[in-house]
Amino acid sequence: MPRRFRKKDFSDIPSADILAFVKNRKGQTATLTDLAQGLNVPADGRRELRRTLRSLVEERKLVKFDRRHYGLPSKGKVVEGRFQAHRDGFGFLIPDDPNLPDIFLGKRDARDLMHRDRLALHLGKRGRREEPGERKVEVLERASRRLVGYYREGAKYDSVYPEDLRQIHDLRIPKRSAGGARENQLVLAEITRYPTLTEAAEGRVVKVLGDADDPRLDAEIIIYKYDLPEAFPPRVLTEASGLARKISPEMVSRRRDLRDLNFFTIDGEKARDFDDAVALKRLKNGKFKLWVSIADVSHYVREGSALDAEAFRRGTSVYFPERALPMLPPEISNGVCSLNPREDRLTLTVEMDFDEEGSLKKTDFFPSVIHSRARLTYTLVKRVLEEETGPAEISPAAAKDLQAMADLCRLIRARRMAKGSIDFDLPEPEVILDVQGRIEEIVRADRHIGHQIIEEFMVSANEAVARFLSEQGAPALNRVHEPPEAVKIEAFAEFLAHLGYSFPMKEKIKPGIFQRILNRVRGKPEEKPVNYLLLRSMKQARYSEKALGHFALGKKHYLHFTSPIRRYPDLVVHRILKEVLESGPPNERRKNRWMSRLSSIAEQSSERERVAMDAEREIVDRKKVQFMRDKVGEEFNGYISAVVTFGIFVELEDFFIEGLVHLTRLPQDRYRFLETRHTLQGERTGRTFRLGDRVRVRVDAASLESKRIDFSLGQ
Repeated sequence: MPRRFRKKDFSDIPSADILAFVKNRKGQTATLTDLAQGLNVPADGRRELRRTLRSLVEERKLVKFDRRHYGLPSKGKVVEGRFQAHRDGFGFLIPDDPNLPDIFLGKRDARDLMHRDRLALHLGKRGRREEPGERKVEVLERASRRLVGYYREGAKYDSVYPEDLRQIHDLRIPKRSAGGARENQLVLAEITRYPTLTEAAEGRVVKVLGDADDPRLDAEIIIYKYDLPEAFPPRVLTEASGLARKISPEMVSRRRDLRDLNFFTIDGEKARDFDDAVALKRLKNGKFKLWVSIADVSHYVREGSALDAEAFRRGTSVYFPERALPMLPPEISNGVCSLNPREDRLTLTVEMDFDEEGSLKKTDFFPSVIHSRARLTYTLVKRVLEEETGPAEISPAAAKDLQAMADLCRLIRARRMAKGSIDFDLPEPEVILDVQGRIEEIVRADRHIGHQIIEEFMVSANEAVARFLSEQGAPALNRVHEPPEAVKIEAFAEFLAHLGYSFPMKEKIKPGIFQRILNRVRGKPEEKPVNYLLLRSMKQARYSEKALGHFALGKKHYLHFTSPIRRYPDLVVHRILKEVLESGPPNERRKNRWMSRLSSIAEQSSERERVAMDAEREIVDRKKVQFMRDKVGEEFNGYISAVVTFGIFVELEDFFIEGLVHLTRLPQDRYRFLETRHTLQGERTGRTFRLGDRVRVRVDAASLESKRIDFSLGQ
C-alpha cells in the first residue's frame, strides 16, 4: 500500500514513485487527482505534487497531453512541429525537420488543438506485423493567447466565432465577460481556458474593434490576429533614444572613409528605410569596381541589449499597404541607420572587382563611412537609362554611373542565368489605397532594369560574404533553399507532358533544367500556369546554421547580409563578419559560441518570416474581398489558377484577384478530377477545365466572414 506523505516531507517524494505509478497504469494517462489518490497525497500537499510534476515534464520524463493528463513519453518516434488546422476540423503537423513529410491529424486528434500550436506527436512502437502504434499528441506551446472574432449573443452564454476559420474552436464567453460587445461586432478576446477533450474553450472580450466591413480596421485586425508586436517596450525606446546621432572623428578613424565616392540608394517610391547604397567605377581597361555598403546596424544594436532582444523577438519588419511594423524603433530604422541622402552614415562595405565579362575576381570587406549623394527610385533609374536626356534631378555623373551599373548588371545576370539560376517571371500586383484604406486600383508592378541592378548587386554581395565566411572556417546563418522533392518533380514533369513538353527525368536535377523550361514557355499561353506550378513544387527557403546551398539561385554558399534594418539574420551575419575581420578565423571556442546559438536563431527567424508573409498576404486579401463587394454581377476575363476536387480557382486578369468557381456552378455534369493533369473533365460532355485555361466569370459573392470570392462562369 502506498505510504502517506505529510506536507512537510512531501517535497522529498521520489520522482520514481510518480513514474512507477504512471507506468503501472499500462498506457492509461493519469490526472493530478489520480496521482494524489494513488499515492495517498493529502489535500495540502497537492501544490508540491504539481511542482514535482512540472519538473518531470520539463525533464521530459513525463508528458502532459492536455490540461490535465500525464503519461510516459512514447518509446517510439517523437515528431515536433506546428499544427496547421483546416476549417473543417482536421489538420496537419508541420515538422520542424524540413526533411520529414507533413503528418495528417484527424478531427479526433485535433479536438483540443488550436491553429499554430507547437506539438509533439508521440508515435508508438510498431507491432510485430508493422502495424502502427498508438499516437498521442502533446501540446508543447499554445500559439494564441488572444483571438479576433465575431461576437454572438446566446441564451446561457455568448460566443466569439474566430475570424480566422483555421481556428476551429469557438470561444465560450460568460455574460459577465462580454466587455460591452454587441451582436456581430468584431472583438478581441483573451483565451482564459484552452479546449480539452471534455471542455470547450473559454474567454473574455478585452476590446471591441468595431464593424468588420470598416477597411480602417484591417491592419488592427491582422496585428491582433497574428499577435504581431506593435509598440516598442519603454526600455527599448530608451536605448534607441540614447544612441549617438553624430559620427565622431574617432569613429571615422577606425573605418575606411568612402565619402568621396558617388553613393546613392535605389528603392521603391514607398520605401520606408534605406539599408543599402551602391557606388561603381568603370575602369579604363573595361573592368568594374563595385561598392555595396550596408547600414552598420550592429554598431548601434549591441548583442545582449534590450534592442537586440526585441529585434530577435520580432525577427523581421512587417509591411502593410498603408503602414509598417519595423523590427527596430524609428530612431534607428528611419534615423541613425537609414542611409538617407546627404548624411554621413556608418556602413559595412563589400568591395568587388569584376572583369569586362562580369566575372567576380576579387573581394574585400571592411567597416566604412559613406555619404549618399541621392535617393533614387526604380522608376527614375529606368527613365534615366531609357531617355536620351536624363531627368533634370539627375546629374550627368550620376547618369553615367547608372549606365555603367546597368551594363555590369546585365553581365552578372547573364553569367548567373548561364550557370542555371531560376528566374520566375510572375506578375506582382501593386495595391493602391485611398484615404479610407480601400483599394483604389490594383496595377501590375513592373520589374525592370532598375530592380535588376539592385537584385544582382545584392545577390553578389550576399554570396561574396557567404564564401568569405566559409573560407575563413567561420559559422554563418545561411539562407538555404533545398532541391524539390522527387514526388513534386514527377508531378511537374507529368503536367508538362500533357502540354507537350518533355522533362529530362534521368538527368541530375539542377536549377538550369527548370530555367530552360521557363524559357521555352515564355510568351506562350501556358507560361503562367507552368511558372505557378513550378513555384508550388519548390521548397520554401529558410535560415539554417548549415550551409545547404540555395537551389533556385544555383549557389553553393548563400546568406542574407544586405538588410539588417529589417531582418534579424542579416544583423547576426554582420556581427560574425566583423568579428572575423577584427580577430581572424575563429578558434574552436568562438566557433562553438556561435554554433550553440545559430540553430535557435535560424528557427526563430524562419518562423517570424513565415508569420510576416502570411500577415502581409492576408491584409491584401481582405482588401481584395472588400474591393469586389460592389462588383457582384459584373463579368471579367481570367485564367484558371488552380484545379481542385471541388471546383476551379480563377484569377482575374485586370485585378490579380482570385475566386472560386464551385463544381455546382460549372455546367451540369459529372466531373472527374485528373490530379496529375490539373484538370476537371466532364464525363458526359467531355468539357475540360485545365490549369491555365482562359475563362470569363461573373462575380457572385464576396464575403469577408468566409474569406472567399465566389464566381460562376460568364457568357
